[in-house]
Amino acid sequence: MHRGVHTLSHRATEIYEGARDDVVSFINAPSRTEIVFTRGTTEAINLVAQSFLRDNLAAGDKIVITHLEHHSNIVPWQLACEQTGAELVVASIDEFGQVDEGELLELLDERVKMLAIAYVSNALGSVQPIERLIPAARTRGIPVLLDGAQAVPHLPIDVQKLDCDFFAFSGHKMFGPTGIGVLYAKEALLEAMPPWQGGGDMILEVSFEGTTYNELPYKFEAGTPNISGAAGLGAAIRFLAEIGMERIAAHEHGVLQYMMEQLSAVDGLRLIGTARQKASVQSFMLDDIHPHDLGTILDHKGVAIRTGHHCAMPVMNYFGIPGTARASLGLYNHREDVDRLIDAIHAAKKILE
Repeated sequence: MHRGVHTLSHRATEIYEGARDDVVSFINAPSRTEIVFTRGTTEAINLVAQSFLRDNLAAGDKIVITHLEHHSNIVPWQLACEQTGAELVVASIDEFGQVDEGELLELLDERVKMLAIAYVSNALGSVQPIERLIPAARTRGIPVLLDGAQAVPHLPIDVQKLDCDFFAFSGHKMFGPTGIGVLYAKEALLEAMPPWQGGGDMILEVSFEGTTYNELPYKFEAGTPNISGAAGLGAAIRFLAEIGMERIAAHEHGVLQYMMEQLSAVDGLRLIGTARQKASVQSFMLDDIHPHDLGTILDHKGVAIRTGHHCAMPVMNYFGIPGTARASLGLYNHREDVDRLIDAIHAAKKILE
């Protein structure tokens, strides 16, 4: 794609760029030049940390995150701090799995160069109060990056309404293939950012004396593009859009409320993460049974859950546990699935106690 004059090259280009247009519509981006394809949320955040932030950081500067973050929204900022002498500051959470909003706002002083937060916690399902946090950061001139990986399959996304500077997400979270993701960034920021990687589609002209970089968004899409990944992502987006994200959110919310009620009624079961605003995920512990043992029994009963620290070790450390069992809901789940989960948990209790 982009390079051949024959029919198949044109078709591949149309599919790839059509997927970019699908992303624009799905998150209501102002322009397709603001949509950069990446390998996923992780690469998108690393791109921002290294291309946008690193050269703007100095010793004494700060990056603010929360205690709820996925490792992919922790480690890239740690690396940037190690490279520059800046400080990573973490806003605390409470026993419900909610960020301490007052504390976070107090942290946003003149030394903060980035606020990077997950829209929805992957470990607990907590929805962050970004409708208040982003305006607060904006009034202080602080750029905001949203880790939207856990939000895109469950909530309507409008980056213009959110007014975030960066929004990162992954295709596999929204029924697309692995190895494809998106970084949305405001055009003025992308224009000012240097390329993160070199080669392939990010060039217009190369000589031994120097290179002229391509226009946006291709300046940040070095190497052979993931054409099939983009095609799959576009198909997934069209699938979600046809159903409607508002309908999906309403359906999942109802099933989640039912699941929380049913889990709460199980003797010896402790819910981990009971924030006022949640999306589609519930973590829990059952007596003193290790989550991996519970997950194994449930698997034999035909019920798939995730067990472990969920790439959010600081969250587990806060609750003093090695990990959790986590039931995640999608648009395809119904109350009958919750009933099967509960039956399997009761069966596991009999086996493991």
